[in-house]
Amino acid sequence: MKEFARRQRDENRIVGLVPTMGALHQGHLSLIKQARQQCSSVAASIFVNPTQFGPSEDFAKYPRTLPADTEKLESAGVQFLFLPGAKEIYPQNYSTYVNVEGLSDRLEGRIRPGHFRGVSTVVMKLLQIVQPQFAYFGRKDAQQAAIISRMANDLNLDAEIVVCPIEREPDGLAMSSRNVYLQAGDRQSAAVLHRALRAAQLLLQNGTRDTLSLQAAVQRVLKEESRAKLDYVEIVDAQTFEPLTHINRKAYVLIAGKFGETRLLDNMLVDVSDNGQLTTEL
Repeated sequence: MKEFARRQRDENRIVGLVPTMGALHQGHLSLIKQARQQCSSVAASIFVNPTQFGPSEDFAKYPRTLPADTEKLESAGVQFLFLPGAKEIYPQNYSTYVNVEGLSDRLEGRIRPGHFRGVSTVVMKLLQIVQPQFAYFGRKDAQQAAIISRMANDLNLDAEIVVCPIEREPDGLAMSSRNVYLQAGDRQSAAVLHRALRAAQLLLQNGTRDTLSLQAAVQRVLKEESRAKLDYVEIVDAQTFEPLTHINRKAYVLIAGKFGETRLLDNMLVDVSDNGQLTTEL
C-alpha cells in the first residue's frame, strides 16, 4: 500500500481515501462517489478496528461481508482496496496512540471511554500509509468527523478531511452498518430519530433559537416510541461540541439512543449567518 502511495505521488495523481470498517451501504458509496469527482485515484480501506470497541461492545459480531463489499467497491470505481490485518496495524508491543483532548471526552467519548483514541489512532495510521490528498467521512458520526478534522489540522497532515452529507433510508433513518442488527419492530421504531430532528427543524424555521425549547421538542417526539431508550439529545457548537443555550452560529442537534440492543446516532447540522439567515441539513 505504501509503495502504491509513492507511485501515485510520483505520477502527480490526486489520491482520495475512504476509510471503512466494511459492511458497506449506500452511505459509503456516496463517499466514494464524492471521492471520484475530486480525485484521479480512489482507495478504500476495510479494517474493523479493535481499539475503538469497548470491552462490552460488539467487535466480535460486527458484520463482516468482504465478498459483497469488494463487489460494491469495484462497481463504484474504487481502484485500490487496502485490507490490513490487526497484527499489521497493531504489531506486537505497539504502544503509540493519538488522543484529541477535550473533543474526545464529551458525549460519545464520555459514554464510550477510549473509543475516540482508537478512532484517531487508526485514522492517523491509514492516512500515513495511504498518503491521500483527501479523506472522506460521513456526517452521521459528527463528533468523529470533528475529531478527525481537528487531528489533521493540529498535526499539520497533508490530507484534507472531507465531511459528506448523511445518506438516509426512505423513512429517514440514517444509513449505518449497525442497522442490520435491528429487529423488525426496532427498525420501524428507529425512524423516530428522523421525525424528532424534523420537529426541531420546523421550530428553527419558525424562528426558535432557544436550545431548551428545541431539545424539549425532540424529546417529546422520541417519547412517542416506547422502544426508544434515549442516551442524550444535545445541541452543541459544531467545532467544539460544547453545549449551547442559543443557536447563533454553526451547531449540531445530536441524538443517541438504543433500539433493542442496537445503539444509533443521528444529527442535524444548523447554521445561522450573521444576518440571521438559517440553513439546516438533515
